Order: sequence, then C-alpha cells, then structure tokens
Amino acid sequence: MAPQATAPATTPSLMRRMACWLYEGMLMFGVVFIAGYLFGTLSQTRNAMDNRHALQAFLFVVFGIYFTWFWAKGQTLAMKTWNIRVVDRAGRPISQPRALLRYVLSWLWFLPPLAAVSPFALSGGETTVLVIGWVAVWAILARFHPEQQFWHDALAGTRLVHFEHSKK
Repeated sequence: MAPQATAPATTPSLMRRMACWLYEGMLMFGVVFIAGYLFGTLSQTRNAMDNRHALQAFLFVVFGIYFTWFWAKGQTLAMKTWNIRVVDRAGRPISQPRALLRYVLSWLWFLPPLAAVSPFALSGGETTVLVIGWVAVWAILARFHPEQQFWHDALAGTRLVHFEHSKK
C-alpha cells in the first residue's frame, strides 16, 4: 500500500475562525471566574475596585499561561470544537516561545481601541462600540493577507489551519 500524499493545510473560513473566537471568549469566562476567585481569596480583596490593576496584571499572566500552554499543544478546547489548529509557517507544531509571542501579538485585537479611548472620558457603551468595531476591522483585514491569516499570526510566524481529528 503506497503512502497517501497529504493535502496542504487549508485556512479555515473567516466565519469559522470568528465562531471559534467567540466560543473561546465564552470559555474564558470560566478561566476569569476561577482566576478572579483565586486572586480575591489570596489578596483578601473585598471590593472589586481594590487591587484592580493587580487583578488585571494577574489575569494577563493567567491568560498567557492558558493560551501558551494550549497553543504549544496545538489547540485550545474551542479550536478542537471547530477543527482548527495553530501551526508554524511550515505546518509544524509551534514552540512555547512562539506561542507566547502569538499571545502577546493577539492583544492587537483589543489594545488599539483601548489605547485610543484612554485619553477620553467615554462611556462604557461608546468604548464597547469602538472595541467591537476594531475587532470587526481586524478580522476583515485577514482578507488582505495572501493566505487569509490574521495579521497577528503572520507577525508571530503562525497559521490557523483546518485540522480533522482522526477517528480510531
């Protein structure tokens, strides 16, 4: 029996990647809940506004650990659900340093609009509209990448590809 040639990995559609992105956001509520509870218990924080910046820094680290660990393994739970895998440009699994770089660069989804609103006293609704608008623009910009990849993936040297789990 001759070995089968593997087809080149295809980029999942933008709609599928955004559905995965939204599902990932829902799953992150559990991570935030557990991490927030742990932080509040360990720091003895009684008011949500106390230690707010320390909590934000703690969550940034917890998210970094979560994503770096899962991406270095190839997929988060949401990515498994949507049959998406993160690989390097050559199609190999990514290393933890590359996964960490991807994590830092993935903040391009949120930091530009948050930096833009910080000098102004905008309401929560106005900030939400700006963030959602930027997320839509950032997602649509993937259409201009030669392989339809998100630009933070291009900068990190990673790719999102369709991955079908083998059923044994």
